[in-house]
Amino acid sequence: VERVGAPSSTPPKREGPPVLIWTTHDVNPAAMVESTVVGFAAANCYVVGCRETLEGVVIDPGTMDTEDTSELAAGVRRLNLNIRYILNTHGHPDHMSGNDYLKVAVGGEVLIHQLDALKLTDPVRNASRMFGMDMHVSPPDGLLKDGDVVSFGNLRLTVAHTPGHSSGGVVFIGDGYVFSGDTLFAGSIGRSDLPDSSDEGTVAYDVLVRAINERLLTLPDDTVVLCGHGPATTIGDERAHNPFLR
Repeated sequence: VERVGAPSSTPPKREGPPVLIWTTHDVNPAAMVESTVVGFAAANCYVVGCRETLEGVVIDPGTMDTEDTSELAAGVRRLNLNIRYILNTHGHPDHMSGNDYLKVAVGGEVLIHQLDALKLTDPVRNASRMFGMDMHVSPPDGLLKDGDVVSFGNLRLTVAHTPGHSSGGVVFIGDGYVFSGDTLFAGSIGRSDLPDSSDEGTVAYDVLVRAINERLLTLPDDTVVLCGHGPATTIGDERAHNPFLR
């Protein structure tokens, strides 16, 4: 059985010129951060690099489209980055389905929280079969847990476990910025009605809101939130205006 999203699979080629549009995020003088929208669910994929050492990571390559993945790799090369890690904020296919292709193209170890690791290889667990797809990729190279620090060059991203959208969902907290995955959006929060949204045996919505309050709203108001879908925002804006957090 061929693994969808693995380097050996051959999805249909898209005709026409490259379509990925890159956005630069000036969040910290020491960091290069660019994003582009990929995949069937229009997820944000981020390329993050240390300006001094040119070591970097890719966060949430959620596309199995070979042209998209090729353009992601080209974006990495344009920044002259040596990719150390491919990070998944969680194990849903719109955030991990390009892991295998990108690893072949630019290298890097795939890391995901330990509670979401099985989602990478199981289309039932990752909910893709629920939507009529069978998406799965290779197992991760390493497992993350709350409090871990992912280092590349002079940059550090701290792992904060934020279940509620996915039991192993995390955010990656940098110096003045945070990659929030599907935990927090501009004016909204992640859905909490998917299989395995939480492993705490309680209402996943309440788990998600508590995680946001305890792990994100404790950050300074000027912290830039780089979301899994949609535009960037700030902690202060979400604290003041997000209707789900009142």
